Amino acid sequence: MTHFDRNTPIYLQIVENITKKILSGEFSPGEKLPSVRDIAAAEGINPNTAQRALSTLEADLLVVTERTSGRFVTENNTLIEEKREAAAKKLTEEFIQNMKEIGFPEEKLASLFIGGNEKK
Repeated sequence: MTHFDRNTPIYLQIVENITKKILSGEFSPGEKLPSVRDIAAAEGINPNTAQRALSTLEADLLVVTERTSGRFVTENNTLIEEKREAAAKKLTEEFIQNMKEIGFPEEKLASLFIGGNEKK
């Protein structure tokens, strides 16, 4: 069961969690997703909340519904890659902003990644 942040709607946290699983490959293209009831039970949430999360993922085109078979991860690998790159860009921008907020010089950021893992 997930511990939810009280400041963000639960359905959005479920959307983010499933999106990460799709982008990371934990859920493969074409893979059947758990049912609304299964998600609700696993997360300890109302089925309506799980339904809203899956509907949001469907609106984002990451999930497709086959009427009698359930919901599946999109098989559109181009879309998945575009979403992965957009997520990486967002995380990078957040990282840079956070580093600026603590006074870390922007020109030194590259040093954190290039040779920054070496022990001194």
